[in-house]
This record gives sequence, C-alpha cells and structure tokens, in this order.
Amino acid sequence: MTNTTTAEAPAVRVRGLAKRYGDQQVLRGIDLDIAPGETYALLGPNGAGKSTAIEILEGIRRPDGGETSVLGEHPLSAPRSWRARIGIVAQATGELGPYSARELIGHFGGLYPNPRGIDEVLDLVGLTEHAGKRATKLSGGQKRRLDVALGIVGRPELLFLDEPTTGFDPEARRQFWSMLEGLTGEGTAILLTTHYLDEAAHLADRVGVLSGGRVVAEGPPGELGGAAARVPTVSWVDAAGVRHRRSTEQPAGLVARLRAEAEAAGVPLGEPAELEVRRPSLEEFYLGLIGAGTETER
Repeated sequence: MTNTTTAEAPAVRVRGLAKRYGDQQVLRGIDLDIAPGETYALLGPNGAGKSTAIEILEGIRRPDGGETSVLGEHPLSAPRSWRARIGIVAQATGELGPYSARELIGHFGGLYPNPRGIDEVLDLVGLTEHAGKRATKLSGGQKRRLDVALGIVGRPELLFLDEPTTGFDPEARRQFWSMLEGLTGEGTAILLTTHYLDEAAHLADRVGVLSGGRVVAEGPPGELGGAAARVPTVSWVDAAGVRHRRSTEQPAGLVARLRAEAEAAGVPLGEPAELEVRRPSLEEFYLGLIGAGTETER
C-alpha cells in the first residue's frame, strides 16, 4: 500500500467539530490534529461524546458543523480506496458468523491491497493457539483480540481503537501495548479511547480530555495541564501526629527545612514512610477535570 500522507500533512485534522442530537449538544466545537505515526488518546467519562467523535471521523455519522479531514479526505465523501487506508476496532464485537479466527482474518485481509499474513496477525494478537476455533466459541477477551486482528490486517495508515483492551487480562494488555508500539513504528497513526489511565499514559504521545462537548485539556501525558498541574506535594506527620500537605515547586528544599527544624527542636520528623513527596498522576488530574463537570452528553 502506498502511504500518501506526509510529515507535513496530519492524518487527522478537525476544526470546530459539532454534533447535536435533538436538543442535546454533544460536541461543541472540537479542534484536533493527529500526525502520522502518532498515538492520540481521547479520554472522557461515559457519555462525553468520544464514540460520536470517532464515528464522525470514520464516516459513520454526519457532523452538524466544522471541518474534518482524515488522511486528506472528508470521511463522508471519500472514495472507496480511502476505506482501505483506515482500520477500525469498534467498542462492541460485531456478528462474526460460524467462521474460525483464521478464516475471518483471511477473508478480511482479502479486502485490502496489501494485507498482513494471517499467521503474522494471529501472532500479533495472541490468537495462534485458537486460530481454528469458531469465533462464537472464543472467550470475551479472545473475541476482543479478534476484533483487533480484523482492524490491523489491512496495514492501516490510521487505526481507530475504541476501548480495545476491554476484557484483556493484565498480561494480554501489555502484549497488546507492545503490538501497538510496533505499528506506530511503521508510521501508523492511532486514535485511542480507553478508560485505563495507565494505558493512555503508556501508549499516547498526546492525550485529550473531552468534557462538556469540548477538549478541555490536551498535551503529552506527563505534561497535561501544564506545569501548575504537576507541582509536587510534600506530606508529613508532625510530632503531635497531625498530617500536613503542601504543594511546592521545590520539594527537596522543603524536606531539608523540615528535617532541620525537627532536628533543632530535638523531635524526629515522623517515620520515613510518613514523609512523602509525590507528583499528581495523570489519573488524579483527569478525575479532577471530569469531576468539575456534570455532563450528560451521549
């Protein structure tokens, strides 16, 4: 397959994306850029509009406003060849019929100009031992792996992953992460939605938080919210047994001062386990953002 995207052309470019269902405004003007080879995680609570946004980018739903370009095409008017350049792993497993995993991967691979080999795909998603089993007989986690297999068999330039690791055990999730890292190394752009914050932190080059129909924060996982959101917190227990917490950009200096004050007073500064320095995690920042809203969007 010929990759027609370039370093200058984003795989996804969205400006002012809007969608309404009746009186309910689900998306309120989203701007989004995803570069070739980039993994972008779109986070948000259930009903925030993540699936709606993805379905618009896939050409399944019609937006009510805004400009949308996916691999250089408008999804609703893109030629049939455009479909061969994207991969989709939807949130729910579709009807797979009385076929084995191997048969389904082979059938779907035949729809693309340059598919991956069946055995390669089975190995990538960890289904080699279950290749001859009917899809209906697979476990929930195995069916999810098959969904992923059908999404990547065509070597997509852009892969949509909507809650892809639901039903995976921890080991399977980490194997899946390694597989995705291999895809991005080949230049595949990935738009990921997930409820696993560690997954977003591990995989995503950038994270966007969707709340109230808008992207309310965006950036690399370790920098989301800017420097103010990453100020470390020092906590300790004083001689009276009272726990204190203080946010500071210079935690080492605060700890040194606390120890010096304790030594001068002849009082130990609690046990080592009670003196802690930590930075807010992605999960804490994310929960703080969505906890501030009361959205009921689709």
